[in-house]
Amino acid sequence: MAARTHQQMVFINLAVQDVELSKKFFTEVGYDLNPLFCDDETACVTISDTIVLMLLQEKKFARFTVKPVADATRSTEALICLSAESRRQVDELVDRALAAGGSPAAEPSEMGFMYGRSFLDPDGHHFEVLWMDQSAVQG
Repeated sequence: MAARTHQQMVFINLAVQDVELSKKFFTEVGYDLNPLFCDDETACVTISDTIVLMLLQEKKFARFTVKPVADATRSTEALICLSAESRRQVDELVDRALAAGGSPAAEPSEMGFMYGRSFLDPDGHHFEVLWMDQSAVQG
């Protein structure tokens, strides 16, 4: 396989009911907004250098798909898993999400070399936060 010169990015697009509420929620969780790509119908949330969360008002989101838009409060359209550097960082991020108006999605998961917690954002999108001891999975 040839060496890559382009660092691939991931853009996660989600439908939301209230863009301003979503902006408030994700900034309170600790993420930054990219104002170049934010407007009344869109919030652009920078998760990392390579992961961007695009939150589109439901009517705008619907213009990009021919299928019905899922109601994330009634069904799970995806599990979005974010890595964390430590168990403490898992707890801090999820605790901030819960304090900002999110709700628990499931019980914490303790698997020895992995630890995870989860939350639902105000629109019901399911986020997992996972720490994994890299030394346990390296050969």
